[in-house]
Amino acid sequence: MSDGARAGRAGAAAPSSEAFQVDLGGVVDLLARHLYSGPRVYLRELLQNAVDAITARRAIEPEAPARVRLRALDDGTLEVTDTGVGLTAAEAAELLATVGRSSKRDLDLGVGRAEFLGQFGIGLLSAFMVADEIELVSRSAADPQAPAIRWVGRPDGRYTLEELAATDAPDAPGSTVRLRARVDGTHWLERETVLELAREFGGLLPVDVAVEVPVETAGGGARTAWRRVSEPELPWRVRHADEPARAAALARYCERVLGFTPLAHIDLEVPLTGVTGVGFVLPAAVPPGGGSTHHVFLRRMLLGTRVDGLLPDWAFFVRCVLDADGLRPTASRESLHTDEALLVTQEQLGAQVRAWTERTLASGTATARELVRTHHLAVRSLALVDDAMLDLAARVLPFETTDGELTLAEVAERHGAVVHTTSVEEYRRVAPVARAQGMALVNAGYVYDADLLARLADRPGWQVRALRSQDVAQVLAPLEPLRELEVLDALDAARGAVAELDVELQVRVFEPAQLPAVLLQDRDAEHAREVRRTVDEAADLWGGVLAGLTGAQAPASRRLVLNDANPTVRRLLAAAPQDPVLAAGVRSLYVSAVLLAGEPLRVREARVMNESLGALLDAGLRDPGVGTAGSPRSTDEDPDQPDDEELV
Repeated sequence: MSDGARAGRAGAAAPSSEAFQVDLGGVVDLLARHLYSGPRVYLRELLQNAVDAITARRAIEPEAPARVRLRALDDGTLEVTDTGVGLTAAEAAELLATVGRSSKRDLDLGVGRAEFLGQFGIGLLSAFMVADEIELVSRSAADPQAPAIRWVGRPDGRYTLEELAATDAPDAPGSTVRLRARVDGTHWLERETVLELAREFGGLLPVDVAVEVPVETAGGGARTAWRRVSEPELPWRVRHADEPARAAALARYCERVLGFTPLAHIDLEVPLTGVTGVGFVLPAAVPPGGGSTHHVFLRRMLLGTRVDGLLPDWAFFVRCVLDADGLRPTASRESLHTDEALLVTQEQLGAQVRAWTERTLASGTATARELVRTHHLAVRSLALVDDAMLDLAARVLPFETTDGELTLAEVAERHGAVVHTTSVEEYRRVAPVARAQGMALVNAGYVYDADLLARLADRPGWQVRALRSQDVAQVLAPLEPLRELEVLDALDAARGAVAELDVELQVRVFEPAQLPAVLLQDRDAEHAREVRRTVDEAADLWGGVLAGLTGAQAPASRRLVLNDANPTVRRLLAAAPQDPVLAAGVRSLYVSAVLLAGEPLRVREARVMNESLGALLDAGLRDPGVGTAGSPRSTDEDPDQPDDEELV
């Protein structure tokens, strides 16, 4: 550094230290728009402050009362009174004059922050989302000689703090918060709203929370009474005469809180993180992959009604109500902070739901049957990740088969091997033929089924494989040599009629005779066609290499097999090769086979259907044995008579 620079620096004034200026209105707007989900949480923050104050007082007075009273007045004011520890003037200035400051009183009382639900200053300021003025009247239990105080705050950042005369002070320690509603926040302080919010947020608090409500007297008059909204004990820890009575009580609780009557309940507990609760099995099926949300309480104060991520994805059939002591909330206290404690909790809860599911399914009870009927998709999903559940699923889950609805264990017991299709369309194509031939076939075309069977194929003692084209081919008997010669010309003409449809045509004999044709899918041929398509799109070098491996022409991926045991097919093959009825009939059988397989018609197939139907109708109407109206001709009619004279 040069001498001039040093001289200039030596002569500069020392930097001053300034404090940030906080715009309280901006802080409130930040709370409302970005931290909290909405103004409704103001009541949760007030309840949190009240419970924290009661907790602090009981640290020095274990027998102190634990009450919170909420009164909505007709002038739009809400009063929240607690029997907590209260504040002195110094404590009020410390907590409320600086946004976000925590109290040193916690350490003075020997109570750790883990015992508290919230932070007093921020929680109280959140009431500005619905109020134009907050008044706090408080008397300290920790310092009985200190005068009571009144603090009045406004959203522009101004506040007043005064000590009250003995005549104006409350009789007992505690605090009363009065909110005076904003013009746009009146409905948040109405009695019905306060009652509903208090029941939702404080329903499980371990203190006596009550809301003043009007009641009618015997004489028809009106008075007010306190309605308690909190429960003295967690519903899943209440003792009952027996298990049926407990199940009925938990079902009523589920109906009140979650809105449905559960199929069953699952007791949940993770002692390591202080989590306890109950899971309720939904009474109706829900789509997989949508996840599930749960009611979560943090030290018995509601954290949120739609907290997700607590159970594995496969457990989408369970909704939980949980209370946690050792989990950390996010800044908004509306969801859980992701840390090691939450990960341990998720793992333990998933294991407990899995154990209950396996135990219930293995019991063979009515609950097990109802669980399979309603939530078989969840069981299938779990079987994809759990070997024990995979073996159990093979014994209890029903599958559609050509022998009726059976479990995979029953199929294996009857037929040895479990042969399955991988799509519903493939099953529908071949099921009639397989059923008539006594061939066992499992439909694995629904969600999770093909993956489940693929996993089962790797388990010892199981013979599981997908359906192959030769499996069906072996039950399709070839024609007798003489019959094959008889239909040779007609068959060539029929193949020409479907050449543009990318389908190979064959004639076989199979049961049932009522089925005129069946459409088969050849996976090997389909793979060859994919390779051929890649060859056509590849560069010259790689295209030449692939072409040498695959051959010049890929076979058709579909086979239309006509049933020579069917009378209609036999009459059709008896037609002259040049007869348009033959071509139209074969093309119609192809479209019918596509529809029978449950496949949608493509544009080309829809056009073929219309053309074939038109050709068959035209041929039928022009039959010399049928009149133009479709009725037999009279023997007195002259066949050479002009058409216009026939109409007369």
